[in-house]
Amino acid sequence: MRAYKVVFYPHNQTVTVVDGDNLLRTAMEAGVHINASCGGGGVCGKCRVLIESGVVEGGITEKLSAQDLAQGYRLACQSTIRSDLQVRIPVESEVDVSVLNRLATPRKTARIRQVNFEELKEKGLFIPPVEKRYLELPPPSENDRLPDVTRLISFLKAKYNEHRLVVRLPVIRKIPDVLRSNDFKVTATLARPVHEGRKTHIINIEPGDTTNRNFAIAVDIGTTTVYGQLIDLNSGEVLAQHGEFNGQISYGEDVLSRIVFAEKSGGLEKLHQVVIETINKIIRRLVKQTDVVLDEISSITLAGNTTMTQLFLKINPRYIRRAPYVPVSTLFPPIQAATLGLELSDHVTALVYPAVSSYVGGDIVSGVMGAGLYLADEVTLYLDIGTNAEIVIGNKDWFACAACSAGPAFEGGGIKFGMRAAKGGIEDFSIDPVSLEPMIMTIGNVPPKGICGSGLITLVAVLFEMGIIDNRGKFDRDLKTKRIREADGVYEYVLVWAAETQIDRDITLSEVDIDNFIRAKGAIFSGCQTLLEEVGLRIEDIDQIVLAGGFGSYVDLERAMTIGLLPEIDADRITYIGNGSLMGCRMSSLTNRLRKDVVEVTRKMTNFELSETPSYMDHYVAALFLPHTDMSLFPKLKDRLKLRSRHKS
Repeated sequence: MRAYKVVFYPHNQTVTVVDGDNLLRTAMEAGVHINASCGGGGVCGKCRVLIESGVVEGGITEKLSAQDLAQGYRLACQSTIRSDLQVRIPVESEVDVSVLNRLATPRKTARIRQVNFEELKEKGLFIPPVEKRYLELPPPSENDRLPDVTRLISFLKAKYNEHRLVVRLPVIRKIPDVLRSNDFKVTATLARPVHEGRKTHIINIEPGDTTNRNFAIAVDIGTTTVYGQLIDLNSGEVLAQHGEFNGQISYGEDVLSRIVFAEKSGGLEKLHQVVIETINKIIRRLVKQTDVVLDEISSITLAGNTTMTQLFLKINPRYIRRAPYVPVSTLFPPIQAATLGLELSDHVTALVYPAVSSYVGGDIVSGVMGAGLYLADEVTLYLDIGTNAEIVIGNKDWFACAACSAGPAFEGGGIKFGMRAAKGGIEDFSIDPVSLEPMIMTIGNVPPKGICGSGLITLVAVLFEMGIIDNRGKFDRDLKTKRIREADGVYEYVLVWAAETQIDRDITLSEVDIDNFIRAKGAIFSGCQTLLEEVGLRIEDIDQIVLAGGFGSYVDLERAMTIGLLPEIDADRITYIGNGSLMGCRMSSLTNRLRKDVVEVTRKMTNFELSETPSYMDHYVAALFLPHTDMSLFPKLKDRLKLRSRHKS
């Protein structure tokens, strides 16, 4: 079969393929990321590429304008390679990793809660699951013929009051040489049990005193992004952190599309392999940023939603999406990290957070634990917003939880010019009430190339409060402005003219975009309402709201309430914790108390399948307006709209 060379610009990445290969798949194999939120189904239209030379078959769809086609643009997922190619990836089709690792600067956002390490110490909770013990042992002699293992265990008992010790076989193999390499001065690494009275494992032995070199890794395996932290187990300090897009996004944007891919021949192995590669890349970066070496890492704690966890462990997830929606397990034993393919020493144990159900996973449990909600008296609404929104309501005595499919709108999907948070993403917006001309701010203060999720909230909220769209998301067509126009039978507002963008196209927000957005926010708000109703509470009974996830760091709280995404409560009762999943993993690395309590907490969490809860659909339909059909739920907004109406008249 004939072979061709494909060059991807601006990466200058060359790959050899055979006639008939798919262009998007070729880009994946070459390590060139192209946005393809529909998993290659030709639906989203975001894998738009420019064929600078060569021939492809297909790639022509209604997602591309006549002008696009004339210039040589094609959809990569629908294009078959028929010759040598030179392909340019437009700026709007690329994945921008740099934004993942910049510190968020909240604007009108929730106050931020940090992990209080000193409080852990004061409460006596600082008991890392893995600790190091230094020993100076007497060498054997004619009068002392204790076996090496017995000698080690005996002195650990005598000096540190360590009992019920078990030595793993790999350590037994190392002990003779390590003891004699440094005059019987050694450091033993102990992995403590979750529950008292069970055995403590000696997992490693090193020559000399290395007690000040004990580290752990915490990892959040997100559907879109994977984040890691390197933690000093002596000080509790985070030495480095890094995030990467989950390599699985090339095979589907959401969990359902990945489950479908996993069911194909070789699909499960591939998805397992690429997420392991992503985590290994993060581990390498964390180590490179510090003076830590791999052998000094003692544990790794990971959390992800139920599907991500099963793919990470290479467990078939197919039954998660089929009634009655049963995961293979909610609890997982400690696992030797190296057996999973992680680039860590043989002694490192991987601790995986337990889940609650098919759609409420270990990432949410980890967030509840890390934020300390399981110890709180206040009734808390915990909300993690992404493609799927997970909701938890409760306090130290009880929890109710649910997951709802918000769709990809908050991460750019389903919005014509939507994008993930990256440089050039529109994140703030205001409008002149007379001329209706916009003022726009982008991430990084560079020319715009799209609309990020937090910017979308602000856009819709401002347009609604200004009366430019009504509560159904429809534009006022009587307004005298060239910004509002009809294109292909759909009304839209031009945010940025083509000459002012990075992409040489007008950036617009259409009624179709707004409708998709309203459906997404409606799913989240109705999920909260349904869950509250099922436990006999109302919105006014909530003492505090805790927002988790990268999305929450940019959300303007007032705007989020204006469009009916969040319940209308005082902003000082809303807290942002950042990546709750990562916070919980870090806390579990620092204290065994969380590992002990987490099983009990999961047993307290009652899961509700919203699709099988009769009232959910009623609440959902009522929430398909801005902000809602019941304005009594938003009294402050109601007053503002009345005041604005008086001023207009």
